[in-house]
Amino acid sequence: MTEELELLRQADPVSADEGPWRDRPLTARAQARLAALTAGAEPRGRPRPLRRRPLLMGLAAASAAAAALMLTFSGAGSSPAVAAPVALPLHADAPSVSLDALARRAEARARVAGAEDGPRRGSHLQSWYMSMESGPDAAPPVTVPEERITSWNDDGSGSELVVATDPRHPGRPVIHDNDGTWQTVSDGKVLHRKTYPAGSEAQHSGLAARTKPATDAGELREQLSWLYGGADGTSTTPQLLSALSSFRQEWTPGPRETAAVVRMLADADGLRQAGVVTDRLGRRGQAYVYDGPDGATNSTRQMVILDPRTGGLLGLEITFTKDEPEFKIKSGEVMSYEAWMP
Repeated sequence: MTEELELLRQADPVSADEGPWRDRPLTARAQARLAALTAGAEPRGRPRPLRRRPLLMGLAAASAAAAALMLTFSGAGSSPAVAAPVALPLHADAPSVSLDALARRAEARARVAGAEDGPRRGSHLQSWYMSMESGPDAAPPVTVPEERITSWNDDGSGSELVVATDPRHPGRPVIHDNDGTWQTVSDGKVLHRKTYPAGSEAQHSGLAARTKPATDAGELREQLSWLYGGADGTSTTPQLLSALSSFRQEWTPGPRETAAVVRMLADADGLRQAGVVTDRLGRRGQAYVYDGPDGATNSTRQMVILDPRTGGLLGLEITFTKDEPEFKIKSGEVMSYEAWMP
């Protein structure tokens, strides 16, 4: 029997590195859905932290970016910044723009873009992810803030930088999840830094990271489906938004790709025009909300925030719309927020 099992393992046709069934960490959305499915199980210890895919920063820019981060982040304060962010409020008196109008605006910008305005491998992300436990003895949810900068160079070199920081509370200590143990670290502490020499890209990136994004909305959605979607692809809007988040962690779109993203969102079911918000980095954006079935407990609202001038993705917010006593979560608390920067 042992030999037969070994033969089956060797015959496994599913790649661990590429395609929709590749090995990869759970997103915040997936973690919440998994927690909902296992809510009836016996209480467990603290779950292992999320291991999101590494984000890589070009070698040429590594020193400059690290210096910029050191200027941006100040030393530790007297008390940690642990409070979960509240849902972004709408500006009632600000004019709103439909997704179709914003898509046309982005498409006009794409038509005058030059050849050098193509997509760039990598991203700059500030995130707030809520970590949860279940059961009567569960600890309250904790929000973990991090900043990540990443890219690959044309020669296959790259690097990654992860910093513990919360821009809402500059200078105050930050909660960090160290293999399931909460630690307080100073604001701006470098959690991870690694550089890769030329020629390393083939060893450290999968098919998704090497596939240049499409500039047609329909083709882009199909691409996101098979590169970042699960077994059902991106057949629903929540699945599409999850795939968009994963895509954005690997690529910074140019004007043509941005136009395709906005048109794709305009064609998606259930995304409604909500109004204007100021995001957690102080930027004004147009907000579009999906509050339909989310495929799990139907207890979340998802908000997409786009740049009103370019259509660029500024942020993605997931907010609980119902109390979840099993996880000590109250309606209105933010499960995750991702803020994207150039």
